[in-house]
Amino acid sequence: MPYVSLNPATGELVQTFSTWDDQRLNDALENTRRAWQAWRRSGLSQRAEVLHRAAAVLLANRDDYAALITREMGKPLRESHAEVEKCALGCDYYAHHAAHFIADELIETDAAKSYVTYPPLGTVLAVMPWNFPFWQVFRAAAPALMAGNAVVLKHSSSVPQCALAVEAVFRSAGLPDHLFTTLMIASDQVAGVIADPRIQAVTFTGSEAAGRRVAAEAGRNLKKCVLELGGSDPFIVLRDADLDYASTQAVNSRFLNNGQSCIAAKRFILVPEIADEFVRLLRQKVAALRIGDPMKESTQIGPMARLDLRDELHRQVTVSISQGAQPLLGCKPDARTGAYYQPSILDFVTPKNRAYHEELFGPVAIVIRAQDEQDAIRIANDTRFGLGGSIWSRDIGHAESLSREIEAGCCFINGQVKSDPRLPFGGVKASGFGRELSYQGIREFVNIKTVWVK
Repeated sequence: MPYVSLNPATGELVQTFSTWDDQRLNDALENTRRAWQAWRRSGLSQRAEVLHRAAAVLLANRDDYAALITREMGKPLRESHAEVEKCALGCDYYAHHAAHFIADELIETDAAKSYVTYPPLGTVLAVMPWNFPFWQVFRAAAPALMAGNAVVLKHSSSVPQCALAVEAVFRSAGLPDHLFTTLMIASDQVAGVIADPRIQAVTFTGSEAAGRRVAAEAGRNLKKCVLELGGSDPFIVLRDADLDYASTQAVNSRFLNNGQSCIAAKRFILVPEIADEFVRLLRQKVAALRIGDPMKESTQIGPMARLDLRDELHRQVTVSISQGAQPLLGCKPDARTGAYYQPSILDFVTPKNRAYHEELFGPVAIVIRAQDEQDAIRIANDTRFGLGGSIWSRDIGHAESLSREIEAGCCFINGQVKSDPRLPFGGVKASGFGRELSYQGIREFVNIKTVWVK
């Protein structure tokens, strides 16, 4: 099956790419293995220079890369600019801090000297999604390369131009040949790559179902893996919250990236005292969103990435309505050409509705009305997912206390959930395991090795 680049705003076929045969794949993996033998012995200063140059390449070509992202997956252009800038930030962050994160650690024991060291594992396979086609790759590749690993990328088949552009960034930055390679392979070839002895680890971001398959293959072959899967993040609004601020942030969080983000606020869980007023503000602000051509800086909502994704979202919405959820706004595809879906709100969602249990990966907010604060916490945890969550309250101490009850990899108080190179990122339950970013992220793909000296 070829890689197909479609413009989701117009349906236009931009370009197709043939998938590699097994021989070309084998040659790429062998070239990467050989390149890694030298890179593993390189100094951290050499690696840091490459990462700093990658950041400079990204910023120097920001407009071109942003336009490519928008054309290939549909997010508003201003968000694509921010994505490219975040990739540069991630490269600079690891270039600055990796030496500290993976420095030898002396440990006092009965030995004359004993310490823990962090040598690289080898080649890491990165299987990445289409929704943040640059950032998802860089947040995995920057720490892996700084640790002395090589990286081979299997990107989503709908963003082939972005995949090749990321490889070109590293090439322009002076990364030695074959240390970062985009594998233009079909999905049914991934299992064979995981099993290949030249691959030492796997990092995967994507759907729960695909993540389970990757984890099973990695486990079968005893390969280390990190999984960042779906999310159904709760956005809990307490009675003392600043409702105007919280509702503005609710819109930003839910509809960023056209609603296609794992850490978007997906379930707005409201206590009775503020529920009606919050919903009024939410509806008013969602209705004001500007939907249209994602290449225009003024556009806030562009198309979804593909028509099949939009159709599946609409099935989830229509089934939920048939089960008793109330459509408050939108809840149908937009009439214009392209994979557009109207910014939508489903109110009075209950456990009887499909939307209560599933991740809605698109521009649809669901409102769940809790009986009280403790019921809100119960509802927040009543999901198989556990990626992120947020609590909105003027009583910071109380909100911090409640945050310890949220079953998720992160909890933000009075702020939109986001990834930050300085903080570990990942989930629990069906949202995956392992961590990206911060020092925890770079240590996922190293050998935590003890050295004991008499």
